[in-house]
Amino acid sequence: MLRIHVAAHPGSRRERVDLLDDDVLAVWVRARPVDGQANRAIEVAIASALGLRPRQVRLVGGEISRRKIVEIDAPSLEALRGRLMTPLVQLDSNSDSDSG
Repeated sequence: MLRIHVAAHPGSRRERVDLLDDDVLAVWVRARPVDGQANRAIEVAIASALGLRPRQVRLVGGEISRRKIVEIDAPSLEALRGRLMTPLVQLDSNSDSDSG
């Protein structure tokens, strides 16, 4: 299990996951920080961005803070970087498919 710091951005317009230069995951989610909704959305967003199951990502610190710590079922930070770099991760479900 890999522990990594997360900079949370709840209440965002779009959902997105970026790996910052200091090896912090920046995670933007639509959910508001009410009753743990944003925390759960962050776990799901990270899992989706990395191609993992939601149960493979677990919040272990910072439940009421924007700086969080998550455990990710990944072998190394390099593996995590590789998964995030190919392709650029955009979690929005609406796609621009104008084929006209």
